[in-house]
Amino acid sequence: MSPQPLRRRIGQLLIGSFHGSDIPVELRALAREFDLGGVTLFGRLGNIESPGQVAELAYDLRSLGLELPAWVGIDQEGGRVARLRSPFTEWPPMAVLGRSGDPSLARKFASALAVELSTVGISLDYAPVLDIHTNPKNPVIGDRALGDKPDIVAKLGRVIIEELQRAGVAACGKHFPGHGDTATDSHVELPIVEHPPDRLRAVEFVPFKAAIETGVAFIMTAHVLVTSIDEERPATLSSKIVKGILRDELAFPV
Repeated sequence: MSPQPLRRRIGQLLIGSFHGSDIPVELRALAREFDLGGVTLFGRLGNIESPGQVAELAYDLRSLGLELPAWVGIDQEGGRVARLRSPFTEWPPMAVLGRSGDPSLARKFASALAVELSTVGISLDYAPVLDIHTNPKNPVIGDRALGDKPDIVAKLGRVIIEELQRAGVAACGKHFPGHGDTATDSHVELPIVEHPPDRLRAVEFVPFKAAIETGVAFIMTAHVLVTSIDEERPATLSSKIVKGILRDELAFPV
C-alpha cells in the first residue's frame, strides 16, 4: 500500500475541532493532505453563533472529506450538555425522559431532535448517554443519565438511537464500559471502577449491548480505569473492551 492511501485511511478515523466560526486554513490543508473523518462543534470554541451560521459552517465542513462527507458532530444531549442553545430547542436533561419510562415519548423527543439537527447540517450527535446512574455522588453523569436501571436505560436508549438514525443523524452511545458508578470527574482525574465481570455484564454493559444490536453508528469510550478489564490502562486506551461484547466474550483477566 502506498503511503498516501494509508495516510488518508488514518485521517478518516480522526474527528477534530477548531476555534472560531470559520474553517481555519490549517484544517483545510490537513484535510487535503490526510483526508478527515469529521469535526465536532463547540460553543466554547466559538463555532456556534446562530442557526444560519451553523448550517453554512456544517455545509463547508462536510466538503472537507475527500472520499466521504466529513461528519459534523455535536454534543446535544439535553439539559446541561447541549451545545445548541436558544433559539434552538432547549431540551430537559435525559433524567426527565427516563423518569417517564415511556418509549413513545423518547421516540417523539429523538424525532424532533433529529429534525432540528439535520436542518442545520449536523450529521452526528454524541447521544444518548447509556451510563447507569447508580452512584448519587457522581459529579459528571448525574441527570445526564436516563436512569439507574439497566433495562430502562437500554429500552429508551435503543429508541433514541433508532429514531435519530432513521432521520439520518448518526447516534453515539456513551460512555462505554460505564461511567455511572464513579465518584470523580474524569475530566479532572482518572476514576477507578472495580466491579467484577458479572456485575459489568448484568448492569453497565446492558444498554451498550442493546445499542450495538440496534446498529448504533458510534460508541464513545469512557476515560475510566476498569480493573477487571485492564489493571493498567483506562478504557479509552484498552483494546480488550471492544472484543466480543455481543457474544458475552469480553476478555477479562483471569
